[in-house]
Amino acid sequence: MRRALVATPLLSSVLLAAAPAVPLDSARAYKPLNVTIEATEYRGRKALRVVEPTLDQGGGIALANGVTFASGTIEVDLAGAPAPVAAEGARGFIGIAFRVQADPQRYECFYLRPTNGRADDQLRRNHATQYISEPEFPWQRLRKEQPGVYESYVDLEPGAWTHLRIVVDGTRARLYVHDAPQPVLIVNDLKLGDTTGGIALWIGQGTEAYFSSLKIAPEPGPVAGTRTTVSERVAWPARSLASQTTR
Repeated sequence: MRRALVATPLLSSVLLAAAPAVPLDSARAYKPLNVTIEATEYRGRKALRVVEPTLDQGGGIALANGVTFASGTIEVDLAGAPAPVAAEGARGFIGIAFRVQADPQRYECFYLRPTNGRADDQLRRNHATQYISEPEFPWQRLRKEQPGVYESYVDLEPGAWTHLRIVVDGTRARLYVHDAPQPVLIVNDLKLGDTTGGIALWIGQGTEAYFSSLKIAPEPGPVAGTRTTVSERVAWPARSLASQTTR
């Protein structure tokens, strides 16, 4: 059965007719947790700017109001870079948290380290993408216990618009970057199990972040490298991030 679509001028979004029409560039659509958010323009696009209230305090999230997600596809355009006076270990950490629990310190997350993408150091390049499951499985534990399994290389440019697509199906998830036909990171054992929760914009410490064109399809999407065309567009709030150090 064909689903009715509503086209909106905001950020060229496409909405399911049943989805709440909450604009992504409206800060009131988000619950900020350890971040501040504001509507702005960045590199020719309407966007939300997300930063820490106090630099290098550990990052945070902006949680989408009224959104519940189990399995499906999440797409977003984002741009992250270290803030102008961030600590030396800042990488521009930026990503999407999903299945955020009632305690917003608990969630699954894929994120990028933009300054690692073209670093003149192969080990840093290998750490360009990351999966975490807070609070039990931060990046430090995953890297120590299973090196290289939950992070990977992808070409990234700090501050540039980058397209992310996350496909979640039960306890499995795939991260696609730059419209690539194959995932750059595969996780077959999501640590929170097959559960539901919210969706949030995520930043790590010392990051200046911009988000645009968020789309959500509530069932597993195609695994090929095409963007979702029928999706739920949402806006969000934020939450605090645990233990952000050099990665």
